[in-house]
Amino acid sequence: MNDTILTAAKQTSAVAGAESEQRRYANAIRALAMDAVEKAKSGHPGMPMGMADVAAVLFQRFMKFDASRPDWSDRDRFVLSAGHGSMLLYALLYLLGYPGMGRKELENFRQLGSPTAGHPEYGHAAGIETTTGPLGQGLATAVGMAIAERLSAARFGDDLVDHFTYVLAGDGCLMEGVSHEAIDLAGHLKLAKLILFWDDNSISIDGPTSLATSMDQIARFAAAGWHVAHIDGHDPEAVAQAIAAAQADPRPSLIGCRTLIGYGAPTKQGKESCHGAPLGAAEVDGAREALDWPHAPFELPEDVLEAWRAAGRRGAKAREAWEARRAASPKGAAFEAFMKADVAAEVAKPLAEFRATLALEKPKLATRKSSEMALGVINAATQATIGGSADLTHSNFTITKGMGEVAPDDFSGRYIHYGVREFGMAAAMNGVALHGGFVPYGGTFLVFSDYARAAIRLSALMGLRVIYVLTHDSIGLGEDGPTHQPIEHLAALRAMPNLNVFRPADAIETAECWELALASRHTPSVLSLSRQNLPTLERPVGDNLSAKGAYVLREAAGKRDATLLATGSEVEIALAAADILGAQGIKAAVVSMPCWELFESQSEAYRAEVLGGAPRVAVEAAARLGWDRWIGERGDFIGMGGFGASGPAAELYKHFGITPEAVAAAAIAHVKTAR
Repeated sequence: MNDTILTAAKQTSAVAGAESEQRRYANAIRALAMDAVEKAKSGHPGMPMGMADVAAVLFQRFMKFDASRPDWSDRDRFVLSAGHGSMLLYALLYLLGYPGMGRKELENFRQLGSPTAGHPEYGHAAGIETTTGPLGQGLATAVGMAIAERLSAARFGDDLVDHFTYVLAGDGCLMEGVSHEAIDLAGHLKLAKLILFWDDNSISIDGPTSLATSMDQIARFAAAGWHVAHIDGHDPEAVAQAIAAAQADPRPSLIGCRTLIGYGAPTKQGKESCHGAPLGAAEVDGAREALDWPHAPFELPEDVLEAWRAAGRRGAKAREAWEARRAASPKGAAFEAFMKADVAAEVAKPLAEFRATLALEKPKLATRKSSEMALGVINAATQATIGGSADLTHSNFTITKGMGEVAPDDFSGRYIHYGVREFGMAAAMNGVALHGGFVPYGGTFLVFSDYARAAIRLSALMGLRVIYVLTHDSIGLGEDGPTHQPIEHLAALRAMPNLNVFRPADAIETAECWELALASRHTPSVLSLSRQNLPTLERPVGDNLSAKGAYVLREAAGKRDATLLATGSEVEIALAAADILGAQGIKAAVVSMPCWELFESQSEAYRAEVLGGAPRVAVEAAARLGWDRWIGERGDFIGMGGFGASGPAAELYKHFGITPEAVAAAAIAHVKTAR
C-alpha cells in the first residue's frame, strides 16, 4: 500500500516537474519577445506570449527539422500566418540554433537592415518559410505548401516526401475572406498534412472580437471537412495530445487554442493593450516576477538554452536517414533534379522550334489560345509545371493534353481546379513555389486580378516564380461589358515592383513571353492575353525579341516622322495606322512593347534607338497611366478614358476611338506641329 502511494507520488512529482520545465521553455519565448519589443519601442508582444506554450510543445516534441540544415527538403514547414507576432518565430529560431539568428539579431528587432523585421520576410533569415503580415495569407500560402507536399509525394513516394505543414493563425486571419477560400479548398482536397493552430484569445486591435464577429470557428472548419479540436492552449499535455490526434487524422486539422494574449503580463494580459505596443518597463518587470523569470533582458539560463538547442539538433538523425534513403532510392537523382527546377533549360529548344513553326504557319489566334498552344509544348517538355484556374479553365485555356487533374485522393495530376477563389489560388501558388520544385501557373480574367492582387504582391515581394495567366484583357472581350473589361488593371500591375507584365501581340510573342516567364526564377509574371483573334506579325524569327521588352517591329522607310508604340491586341492597329500614314508620305516606325519592365532594364542607348527622336503616339485599350514615360512631352495616347460598355468587340473599338484612323490622325497632328 505504502509502495503504491510512493510510486504514485513519484509519478505525480515527475509530471509536475516536466510541466514546470516545459513552462520554463515557454517562458524563454515570452521573455525574449517582450524584451525585443521593449527595446525596439514597437512591436506585438501579446501573441508570442500567449502562444508560447503551444510553440514550445510543437517545436520540442513534434516538428521534424534540423536547425543546422534549414533547407532540408523533407522538413516540416511552420508558417506564422499571424505575422505581427514575429518575435515568436525569431525567438524560436534563436533558441533552436538556426544559423544567422543570434542574440544581436533579437536585440535589433525591427531595425533597418536587421533580418528580424517587423513581420517575417522570406529570405531574410533561415527558417522563415514565407513572408507574412497581411492577415490570412499565411494560411492560404500554407495550403499551397501542403498541396505541393502531396504532389511531390505522389511523384517520388513517401520515403522521400512525407512532412507536415503547421500554421499559426489568429482571430484576424480567420476573419479575412481569403481564409474561407483556403479552408474550403484544403478541406475539399483532404490535405491531411496541414495542421492549423488557432490562437483563440478573443482579442483584436479594437477590443474583444465580439465587437465584430460571432462566428463559431470550430463549426465552420468542421463544415469544410476539417478535423477539429478545442483545447486549453496553456496546457502542454492537452496541446501534445491534440497534435498527435491531428497527425493521425486523414483530414486537415484545426486545433483551437484558448489562450490569454500577453500571458504573464500582470495588468495587461487578456487585453488589447498588449497586442501591438511594448508592455512598458514596469509591466515587463511585473511579468518577470509573475513568470518567475529573474533574468536580465535577452539572458537565458544555460539549461533552458541547452534544452532548446538539443531540440534544434533532434532532427539531425532523421535528416541523415532521409539522405540515406534518397541516395539508395531509384528516384533519388530525379528528385534532386526536380528540386533544382531548371525548367527554362528544359523548354528552350522545344519553344524555339514552336516559334519557327508559328512563323511559317502564321495562325490568326487569340493570344489566350496561343498561350494554350505554348503550354502544350511546355507541359510536354517538363513535368515541373502545375497549372490551374479559378473556375475559368476553358476560357483561360490553361489545361493541356495529358496533364491529369488533381483530386482529393489523387495528386498524380498536374492541374488544380481552384474554384472561384482568385485570392486563394494566387496565395496557394505562392505556397507551391515556396515549397520547391514546381512552377505554378493559374488563370483568371485580367479584371479579376484585383481579387488576387494582395497575393500577387507577395509573389513579387518574395521573388517567386509564379505565373498569372490573365485573359480577356481589354474591351475586346466584348459583350460581357464594363464589369468584366479591365481598364486600370495593366497600370496597376505595372506599378508593382518586381513583377513582369507581358502583353504579347501574337502567337510568337506569346511563346516568347512564356519562355521569359519560366526563366525568371526570382520574378513573378503576368501574361495579359486577348479574347479576340490576332494575326501573326511579320518579323525576323530566331532570337527572343520580347526579351528586351520592346523592339522595332517595323522600321520606317527612311528617317522617322513618327513612332507608334503599342502592346498586345493594339499592335495590329498601330501597323494599320502606319500604312495609312505611309500612304500620305509620313514615315512611321512601329514598336511592339510586350514588357515595359524588361524594356526599362535595357541600356539607355537601346531604349533611345527603339523609341527614336520623332513624335510618338501610343495605343493601348487601357488607361493612359504610365504611358507618358514612353511617349514623352510631345507624345499622344489613344486608349480608354473611362469604363467600357457592352457590345461586340469591333464596335466597341470604334465607339471608343481606338482605331488605326485615330492613331494616324494623332500622328499627323504631331508631325505637322513638328514641321
